[in-house]
Parts: sequence; structure tokens; C-alpha cells
Amino acid sequence: QVQLVESGGGLVQPGGSLRLSCAASGFTFSSYSMSWYRQAPGKERELVATITSAGGSTSYADSVKGRFTISRDNAKNTVYLQMNSLKVEDTAVYYCRADRGFFYMPYWGQGTQVTVSS
Repeated sequence: QVQLVESGGGLVQPGGSLRLSCAASGFTFSSYSMSWYRQAPGKERELVATITSAGGSTSYADSVKGRFTISRDNAKNTVYLQMNSLKVEDTAVYYCRADRGFFYMPYWGQGTQVTVSS
């Protein structure tokens, strides 16, 4: 059974940091690129960051470049999102997603809430 379980969300003040984790099971994690998405209330889900299957390449949304870092540990089947200098507008539910290409269905986690507020 495929599972993606996010953790690490919570309430943080502006300027603070959080580290999200997404633990994967039930599929060959090292064969999948991994991404973090987020969805704020009343807004569409948006792509935040992506890392390739071996971790050799990353990409970021312009809104988080220089503040967020995506990484993965294939030995632990886990992907991370280090979020620094958090802003109120980063408040959202954060989801991880696993992709293997056009012919494969992506997998989604259930999400973890991040709230940035003073």
C-alpha cells in the first residue's frame, strides 16, 4: 500500500523556520521525483519545489527561492522541505507528491498545515 505521510507543520512567527518531512512507503522511492505543493485557503494548489529521483537537480517557485530548500534521503525514503524566513503568505496546507513520468499515476500525501502568524 502506497503511503506518503507529511509531518513537521505547525504555527510559526514571521521570520521563523520549519522543516517538513514526507515519509514514503509502498513504492520504489528512489525511482520517483518528489515535489512539495501547497494550497492556501481559497487558492489553487501550487508547486513549491521539486527534486529529481537521485537528488541531483532541484527547482523552486519564484516565491520561495532563496528561502526554501528541498532535499531527500533515499536510504530513509524521505523528502524534506526546509523553510526559512517564513512569511504570512506561506500559510497553507503543504503536500508532498511522487512522480515517475507520464505513464504513471502520481502519489499524494494527506498534507500538513503550516501557519505563519504573529
